[in-house]
Amino acid sequence: MYKKELLQLIECKRKELIVIVSQYGLNSSRTIQYSQELDSLLNVYNKKAQ
Repeated sequence: MYKKELLQLIECKRKELIVIVSQYGLNSSRTIQYSQELDSLLNVYNKKAQ
């Protein structure tokens, strides 16, 4: 996966996370799932950046 694609996925997931937080709050399992998915994408991006 290319960096540009990863950045697009990261931005999309970030926007989704904001919506989920506003609907379900910070402690919901759905919010935690989206946050973990975003973390995974960020980790992949950081590994590619090194």
